[in-house]
Amino acid sequence: MTNISVDGLISIRSKHSVDDTVINIVSFLREKKIKLFAVIDHSGEARAAGLNMPPTRLILFGNPKAGTLLMIGSPSAAIDLPLKLLVAQDDKGAVWISYNSPEYLAKRHNIPESLMTNIAVIAGIAREAAD
Repeated sequence: MTNISVDGLISIRSKHSVDDTVINIVSFLREKKIKLFAVIDHSGEARAAGLNMPPTRLILFGNPKAGTLLMIGSPSAAIDLPLKLLVAQDDKGAVWISYNSPEYLAKRHNIPESLMTNIAVIAGIAREAAD
């Protein structure tokens, strides 16, 4: 199941837990030699602050060469780079992988078509991790 909102956010349902989905993403990134910048454990930080939050992780990754070309051509793209995948469990226990659609990012930052392949990889990574 895929949900696309009007603001360019795409969410696809994962067949796995949050932890296993994150493991799938990180493994895929390593296999493809895509740089993993960080995994932010929002729910873990919430717990440390004395709050409860369903499992939620944000994964930041990318290719510095490809990202730099995007930022040189469209400096405002730096606000949305590196690429991000949000893996979160909803209140019904379903796990979702969410990301900004490449088309949304292209429109938002006036990214030329010739550089779209630099960000289009995100959809395939999300699909691979969800299955």
